[in-house]
Amino acid sequence: MKQGFSNNEACRIVGINPKTGRRWRNGRNATGRDVAAPPVRPVAPAPTASAPSGRYLREDERIHIADRLREKASLRTIAAELGRSPSTVSREIRRNGIPLRAGGRRLAYRPQAAQVRAEARRPRPKPSKIKQNPELRDFIQDRLDKRWSPEQICQALRARFPDRPEMHVVHETIYQALYVQGRGELHRELVRALRTSRVRRKPRRQAQQRQPRYKQPMVMISERPAEVADRAVPGHWEGDLIIGKGGNSAIGTLVERATRYVMLLHLPDGRRPELVRDALVETVKTLPTHLTRSLTWDQGNEMGQHHEFTLATDIPVYFCDPASPWQRGSNENTNGLLRQYFPKGTDLSAHTRKDLDAVTAELNGRPRKTLDWETPAERLAKLIAA
Repeated sequence: MKQGFSNNEACRIVGINPKTGRRWRNGRNATGRDVAAPPVRPVAPAPTASAPSGRYLREDERIHIADRLREKASLRTIAAELGRSPSTVSREIRRNGIPLRAGGRRLAYRPQAAQVRAEARRPRPKPSKIKQNPELRDFIQDRLDKRWSPEQICQALRARFPDRPEMHVVHETIYQALYVQGRGELHRELVRALRTSRVRRKPRRQAQQRQPRYKQPMVMISERPAEVADRAVPGHWEGDLIIGKGGNSAIGTLVERATRYVMLLHLPDGRRPELVRDALVETVKTLPTHLTRSLTWDQGNEMGQHHEFTLATDIPVYFCDPASPWQRGSNENTNGLLRQYFPKGTDLSAHTRKDLDAVTAELNGRPRKTLDWETPAERLAKLIAA
């Protein structure tokens, strides 16, 4: 999972049940039949001077910090010498330094004592602050009963107990106490008092950690040939759907990048992947072979059968990055023009194949500035004749 795989995919690779994988990672509570089990955690070997850790400061680095501080070197200079960020050195001194006098701000940095503090702080899991402090737990439970958000509770704690750091927590600590299995610092029914009332958290994955959208792997736009970008070679198309009222109807749009020639897909029965695939195959087979080189689409569910489309037509499909409509600029511009004929909030299934042909004929008959005031139909006719 550290490599970015989901729980289900990681368990499939290892050869175990997904429930077993979650139990290994999170541990389990004691039940009538089973004893409690802690999470399974790999034991990382201690870094050595010859193999420095990329994350934690070593003892020899802490000794270097102490020596250079006595020589009045700046934090940025020390960080540059160690190959670390200046904020790393600053945090190290602030966390592990010893006040010279009670209540004073000046710190004395002792490298061996700092190493002991850091190693004592590193083991996981740590005892929960909420579980250890009944007063803090009762305060949080009372505010959750009143439907306060965790962030509001944290601010109230700082305002009510400004001089008691043991009563200060961040809102993530409250979420962890509510959601993480096996902790039980707060009553699970308090989850219903949160805004979403979810019984489990919804992950916000990064783009590179997303689960595969389709059964067959996507070929991303970054792997598209360079000839597509400069529009010098015809036959490269961009595609999308315009959606009708309630998301129940759609019309497919295809735009040729070099000529801006438009073709529309008739989808009277909906936009299921197999329907879009069949409409695409039927449409591109009307074109000459030298005008069917590639197709670029977004990551919509309607392209779930992209692999079958490629097998049927020998046209590779390239997919745009998430939330990147500018990667299909010609198609997005054309969709805006088509909204003059197919307004938003209308039922697009009411339009016949004849209606779509009339719209494409009108659009392809307009002179375009980007084509030196030729029409897309004229430019395409020259390519076909050539």
